[in-house]
Amino acid sequence: MKSILVVGSVALDTIETPRGKVDEAPGGSAVYFSAAASFFATVNLVGVAGDDFPCERLDILRERGVDLKGFQVVDGGRSFRWHGRYHTDPNQRDTLLTELNVFQDFDPHLPESYRSADLLFLANIDPDLQLQVLDQMEQPELVILDTMNFWIEGRWDALQKVIKRTDILIVNDSEVIQLTGQPNVVTGARMLSGQGPRIVIVKKGEHGALMLTPEGFFFAPAFPLESVCDPTGAGDTFAGGFTGWLATADEIDEQTLRRALINATALASFSVEDFSIQRLETLTLPEIEQRITSLSQMTDYEL
Repeated sequence: MKSILVVGSVALDTIETPRGKVDEAPGGSAVYFSAAASFFATVNLVGVAGDDFPCERLDILRERGVDLKGFQVVDGGRSFRWHGRYHTDPNQRDTLLTELNVFQDFDPHLPESYRSADLLFLANIDPDLQLQVLDQMEQPELVILDTMNFWIEGRWDALQKVIKRTDILIVNDSEVIQLTGQPNVVTGARMLSGQGPRIVIVKKGEHGALMLTPEGFFFAPAFPLESVCDPTGAGDTFAGGFTGWLATADEIDEQTLRRALINATALASFSVEDFSIQRLETLTLPEIEQRITSLSQMTDYEL
């Protein structure tokens, strides 16, 4: 079993959707990722929060074997906060508040035992910090990268350096356009694979995900849901499901990558069924396997 290191945000999220509202619920890329990946492998988490963060809410991660030695709590500091309101169409949302607080001065120093992790997931943080993490690692088997439009626009040069040192890039279709100038995601994915990553995954939300590997393209459909409660963190849960499955494999070949993408899709579909990480807290491995089986049955046909 391979070990995983995630470096990302730990936050308190206030979320409003047509299904209701939660105030200051645990969130952040590192939390969602760990909640998903810990079903399959040992996860080491590096993040920061203020002493106002309800650390007992991370007990579920500890119970699943997530190592929190790299989680810093700043005395007297306020945690990163985000407040968002989703529309009836869950793809539409308004950001009402973003307070970086202690996350603004996040300076990730990896515990010595983390530096030899097999799989490194660089969550959506400043590319300069991602480079700082890469320089502290020994020699990870795979570096998996997430980013967003804010860093593409404001940290282009640093982000390009990170991409060149990345094995697997996970982006959404609008980020592909930003990174390449190509409106066609297939063309854009090919361009990105020539910049360093040998595998490019393009998330398309409710329309699934497209993966380009050295073997060609593979498409994973999204699991059809009749209602979505809270889309927050679905992308990080997707990445956690993907990375977690890779950690179970002795060899990361084409079939392993395909199964990992289906696993990612399944985990993300659970995440949106409740607010914050609540559904991931009650989720079980048999439920995950059943959803993967359902996805397989939905896409099975004879030529």
